[in-house]
Amino acid sequence: MRIQVSRTGGFAGIARHREVDTSALPDGADWEALAENALTAGQGTPGVPDGFRYRITVDGRTVHCADPGLTEAQRTLISRILKEGA
Repeated sequence: MRIQVSRTGGFAGIARHREVDTSALPDGADWEALAENALTAGQGTPGVPDGFRYRITVDGRTVHCADPGLTEAQRTLISRILKEGA
């Protein structure tokens, strides 16, 4: 499974994009379950001025969300991807 996260917005407006391919990860099943939960949560609130906006894409399915309206699954997935993504 390929999981992609793009972040835009914030005060500086710097975009970040990272992705992880779970097929090579020993904990790939955990990543995949988290990604499914993040997608199932769907679109979040429109966000706040100067807040971060996110696009989560998992194998061609995409959801858009923004701070502060992220679900716990979305927040966890985004944090893990942006920290560990290539």
